Amino acid sequence: MRRMILPMTLAAAISLGLLGCPSSKNLVANGEAVDTSQLSPELQSDYLVFSQRCSKCHALSRALNSGDRDDVFWQRYVTRMRRQPASGIAPEDEPPILRFLHHYSESLRAERGGQK
Repeated sequence: MRRMILPMTLAAAISLGLLGCPSSKNLVANGEAVDTSQLSPELQSDYLVFSQRCSKCHALSRALNSGDRDDVFWQRYVTRMRRQPASGIAPEDEPPILRFLHHYSESLRAERGGQK
């Protein structure tokens, strides 16, 4: 019986871990899944850079739930985050991150009928 406990515990832990992993096609913002499979290949690549770099220091929801900000806000925000020690954001990472955030903000604005 004791020999069965460890393998069963490991199997349960692995299963729960896999269930908790986010899908590469979805991210969560405002409690809703955002389907990244609907993005162009370039924007999917931009999202990948955004998700890898920005999740090093905080949850992606921090940026995604901040609303439909304008490009000036995002430029300042990403530059400030890049300057944080160990952020992992290189200067060449800024354009793809900004493209994704621009697209995301525009899609939020479109859902609201152009209103901020």
